[in-house]
Amino acid sequence: MICGEVIIGANCHIAFGAVLTAEGGPVVLGSHCIVMENAVIRGTVRHPVQIGNQVLVGPRAYLTGCKIGDGVFLATGTTIFNGAQIGARTEVRINAVVHLKTVLPPDSLVPIGWVAVGNPAEILPPGEHDKIWKIQKLLDFPREIFGLERWESGKSVMPEIAHRYTAYLNQHRGDTILE
Repeated sequence: MICGEVIIGANCHIAFGAVLTAEGGPVVLGSHCIVMENAVIRGTVRHPVQIGNQVLVGPRAYLTGCKIGDGVFLATGTTIFNGAQIGARTEVRINAVVHLKTVLPPDSLVPIGWVAVGNPAEILPPGEHDKIWKIQKLLDFPREIFGLERWESGKSVMPEIAHRYTAYLNQHRGDTILE
C-alpha cells in the first residue's frame, strides 16, 4: 500500500504487503531500493523519511521518520525510530533497533538484536536495559513524538497520547479509495 506524498526512485521494487505511508510527512526513496514483504515506512510531520540509493529494507522492518544513507542494509525485523540517521553502507541486522534521534556514522554495524541509542550512538546488547534507558530517557520520546512531558511515577501519559493519536489517525477516515 502506498499512501500520501511518496516518491519512489527509478528501478525500485516494493514487495507485496509493504506499506509506504506519508500521511504525516513525505517518504522519498532513491533509486534501486528494495522494500521487502510487510515492511512499513512511515513519514511524519516533524520527521519525513529520506532513503538513499541501493538500500534494502528487509521483511517486517519498521521505519518511521528517519534518514537512511546510500547502500544501507536493514535486515528482517529492524526498527528505526523518528529522527534517526543511518550513515552510508551501514548494516542493521535482524531485529536490531535504532532508537529515537540516534545517529549512526557511515560503515556502522548494529548486530543481531542489539540496540543503537544516542548521538553519538552507543551500540548495546539487549540485556543492557539500564544503560540503554539511561541514554534513551534523555532522548525524551513522549516530548519528541507527542509533545508531552514525561509522566510522574504512578501516573500515565497514555490517555492523552491515545486521544491525540486516534484523532490524528482518524483524519482520513472519510477518504475515498482510488481503484
